[in-house]
Amino acid sequence: MSISIADFPQVWQKPTAAELLASLKLLQVDPPIWNPSIPRKVILETYQNAAQFRREVAAYLSSIIKSNLGWIQDDVEKEALWDEASRRLSERCGRAGMGEITRSWPFETQASTPFNLIIREPPITGDCLGLKTWGSSYLLAQSLDKIAKDSLSHLLNPGHPNLSLSVLELGSGTGLLGMAAAAIWQTDVILSDLPNIMSNLAHNVESNRSTIEVLGGRVDSGALTWGSDDDIAERFSAGNHFKIILAADPLYDDDHPGLLSSAIHSHLANDKDARVVMMVPQRDLTTKRLLATFISTVALGESGLTILEEHILVGQDDWDEDGESSDVKCWWAVLGRK
Repeated sequence: MSISIADFPQVWQKPTAAELLASLKLLQVDPPIWNPSIPRKVILETYQNAAQFRREVAAYLSSIIKSNLGWIQDDVEKEALWDEASRRLSERCGRAGMGEITRSWPFETQASTPFNLIIREPPITGDCLGLKTWGSSYLLAQSLDKIAKDSLSHLLNPGHPNLSLSVLELGSGTGLLGMAAAAIWQTDVILSDLPNIMSNLAHNVESNRSTIEVLGGRVDSGALTWGSDDDIAERFSAGNHFKIILAADPLYDDDHPGLLSSAIHSHLANDKDARVVMMVPQRDLTTKRLLATFISTVALGESGLTILEEHILVGQDDWDEDGESSDVKCWWAVLGRK
C-alpha cells in the first residue's frame, strides 16, 4: 500500500468533516497476525509498509488533533475527528499504546476444518497484562493438534468428540489457547483468570461459542485467583476435577511459580493419567529465573508433580513500539502426577 500524505486534505485547506474522516480511515494500521501459512517476514513487511511514512503521518495526525477545526460547525463531528486521529496515532505507538483492537486468529489442523477465533483486546492499562493476547498462547494453540496425537493420545481421540474430558486453562487472559483447545480437541474447556480480567474473557467466549460448538467443543469461563478462595467460581470449589490443565505465559511475578504449582496441585485430577501442558517464554533474565524457580518447586515434590517431557519452540510477540518482533524461545512441557 502506497500512501502520500501530500495527497490528503490538509487542515489549512479547511476540508469537510467527511473528507478528513475518510482520510483518517485510510491511515488505519491493523496489528499483525502470526498466520502460519504466511512467512513472518511477509507479515512484518506488510505491517511496516502500512506505516512507512510514520513521521509524516504523525505530523498530519497531530495537525488535526491540535486544530480547533473552527470551520466545522458540528461539535459531534469535531469530537469524532479528534478521536479518530488519536486512535491512528496510538496505533503507531506499539501494542501498549493502542486502544481496543479485535483480531482474527486462523487455525488449520488435520483433525478439523480451518477456523478463526475472534479475540477482543481492550486497551492495556496498569498491570492488566491479561488483556493482551501473548504470542505464546498462539504458538501453543497451533501445537495442540500434534500434542493430542503424541503427548495426550491416552486421553484424547483426535477427530472425534471428547466431551467427557474436563479441561481447565489457568490464566486464560483473552482466551485464545483455551478456546482453541475446545475447538481442536472437541472437548469441554473451562477458561479462568482473575476477576478483573473476566469481563473481556467472557465476551470473547460468547463471541466464539457458536464456532467452537459447530466444531464439536464446549467452552465456559469462571473467576479463579491462585492461592485464594475469594471470588472463586462455584465450579472450582470441588478441587482435583480436571484431567488436563493448560497454561501459557503464566509466570511474570516472583510469587507466581509457587502459586501456579499450588493451583495445578489443587485442580488437576488425582489420576496417574492426568496431564498439564504449559508454555513459558524465555524473553529475558526475569522470565528465565521464574521458570527455573517453578521447575525447582516441582522437583522438590511439594506439588506432587513431575515433568514428563519438555521442549523448545520459537515464537514472536507484537509488543515493540516500532512493530518489530524478535524471536522468543518458549519452553513448553507436559507434567503429570508422581
